[in-house]
Amino acid sequence: MNFFLGNHIDPIHIPVETKYIALVIRINENRDPLVIYVGKRLRNREEYSSIPSFDAKQLNGDYTGLYSSAYTSSGTRNLLEPAIQVVHADGNPSLELKYISHQQDTIDESRGILLTTIHLKDPVYPFEVILYYKAYYKENIIEQWTSIKHTESNTVRLQKYSSANLYFSSTDKYYLTHFHGDWAREMNPEEIQLSAGIKILDTKLGTRADLFQSPSFVLSLRQPLNHDDENYGEVFAGTLAWSGNYQIQFEIDSLRNLRLIAGINPYASEYVLVPDKEFITPSFFFTYSCQGLGLVSRNWHRWARKYRIPQGEGNRLTLLNNWETTLFDFDEQKLVTLIKDSKKLGVDLFLLDDGWFGNKYPRNNDSAGLGDWQENVKKLPHGIGYLISEAETIGIKFGIWIEPEMFRNQLVLDMSNQAVQDFVYDVVDRLFTEHPKLAYIKWDCNAVIYNAYSTTNSHQSHLYVDYVHGLYSVLDRLRKKYPSVSIMLCSGGGGRIDYGILQYFTEFWPSDNTDGLERIFIQWSYSFFFPAITMCNHVTDWGKQSLKFRTDIAMMGKLGYDIVVSKLDENELIFSQQVLDNYARLKNIIWHGDLFRLVSPYRQDHDIASLMFVNENQDKALWFTYLINNRYRAGSNRVIRLNGLDPVRMYTIQEINIYPGTDNSTIIFQNSLSGDYLMTFGFNPMVDVQRPSVVLEMTGHI
Repeated sequence: MNFFLGNHIDPIHIPVETKYIALVIRINENRDPLVIYVGKRLRNREEYSSIPSFDAKQLNGDYTGLYSSAYTSSGTRNLLEPAIQVVHADGNPSLELKYISHQQDTIDESRGILLTTIHLKDPVYPFEVILYYKAYYKENIIEQWTSIKHTESNTVRLQKYSSANLYFSSTDKYYLTHFHGDWAREMNPEEIQLSAGIKILDTKLGTRADLFQSPSFVLSLRQPLNHDDENYGEVFAGTLAWSGNYQIQFEIDSLRNLRLIAGINPYASEYVLVPDKEFITPSFFFTYSCQGLGLVSRNWHRWARKYRIPQGEGNRLTLLNNWETTLFDFDEQKLVTLIKDSKKLGVDLFLLDDGWFGNKYPRNNDSAGLGDWQENVKKLPHGIGYLISEAETIGIKFGIWIEPEMFRNQLVLDMSNQAVQDFVYDVVDRLFTEHPKLAYIKWDCNAVIYNAYSTTNSHQSHLYVDYVHGLYSVLDRLRKKYPSVSIMLCSGGGGRIDYGILQYFTEFWPSDNTDGLERIFIQWSYSFFFPAITMCNHVTDWGKQSLKFRTDIAMMGKLGYDIVVSKLDENELIFSQQVLDNYARLKNIIWHGDLFRLVSPYRQDHDIASLMFVNENQDKALWFTYLINNRYRAGSNRVIRLNGLDPVRMYTIQEINIYPGTDNSTIIFQNSLSGDYLMTFGFNPMVDVQRPSVVLEMTGHI
């Protein structure tokens, strides 16, 4: 059946633009919304109308759907993978979405944020969809989401309800880099060339949704992703801001173009929508660069710091965590000693981890006690308040671990239940109310959803969706009441890292794997999407590497410690204190500067990994280089070309984090070098088996 809404119209072009990128939607004469372009912004907006459309009917002699639809519906002309699939109140599964109107509004002129809305409607049923596109002009990020609503006589069943539907037609070669893993081995990149058919990234885990597969990806156009030089290549990157089951589909169609559909996973999640109620999908964010992967990452970082992460342009706290020191075996006196050790080390805060709660079922191991959020009177006879007071007395702050979504021995609470939401909120609120000087929360989540069932939800297929909405509701209430509190996101490591939940957390724990060498790879992959200020990197006793090596790696983000300070020898303590002094002086370069990855650890022909941070004024930089291969004569045998410097400035190079008792530095260089020289010819940081990690501070002057 073919339905048409009104008369044919002249084509309309709707460009969604940032400073350097553009998404262009064409409304054709039949009122169909089509994505005709995703890529570099044109100087002349009028020329978007000259971009050709791909008409499958003309090419194939058969019309099986609108390949480039901006929101592909199901049940009528389309036989391709849909973005939306519904069953109407009368049982009809057909849906046609036609253009009604659009508007473009400036939300924040000073920041350059523009919102485009496109109103679509079925010509037969009172069913409508609004496509939203928010453009962050300066940061070159576009956010897309969808609202769905109807006024039919009864409920409509939403069987699929995606956030985004994009179309790429500028090449016939697409290389997808996605990130998979498991506990303690998160974010392993794998690149494949997309071929005919559908490649799906998804999860059905419910809570620790990202445990096996990240909702973030990189798409290289025309050629494989260039890791040798991140300044080159045409790169698109996207991420779904959703902390539950998701699905991202990449379909190479019969024209060898790419269809991308991203949103909530429809698995076991048919959503029953009542009349007049609006269903809003989560946001899909994307960016693009014709200047390589490096710029794509910096787009993410600048946007996240400014718009997504709480206090993203502010400060963070260094800390000492007791977990790897004590596990569950501690008492009040042990903790007081560790608090004093925190001060001795030189960090800002002491974090009390798991094991502080439960009386009838004390939390002495991980098989009991979750949900009983009272201080264990045997371990803490004077309560948490006493520990906070002890910390305050010696001049440091105090934080605490919680896992409020879980109970007993790692069972998952039903966050779709309003009563459960109130309970979880009260757990956290009570901690802050009773202890107003509590400065930090580590929020953990160590289980996936098994035996999914809700006793209060009349539609069981709503559980996976409503769980996330319930969680966000609790976090939103807490953030509004405690906007400045630092909260770490943890999920048995990196099991829940996405920009949906990170709007409530100042930082996240990338992995329980804190082996220094392994962390180079894990942190490297996360850096494609997330700024250093969000990444909690702790110095621990994991691995066989030296304390200096482990510390230099942890310094690449938000530095913390999980060590037994009392077991450090004199040189180890002096070194750690010196590093913390350096970090206090240079942290803003790492947290708020631009990241430039120089040599990838994933390159098979190199023994090193190297990256640098450069501040906005380009007069300060911090350069990290690590040995990742211990074979004979391994090291930085060639110069490394730097990036992000001011070519006119002259830079002095000074090694820092030098371990006591070693030579001042192998790098003896009295003269300054220009940014032009360092970025064109390069410099050798002299990394080898004797010097497996080198940190260089660079200061520029005119």
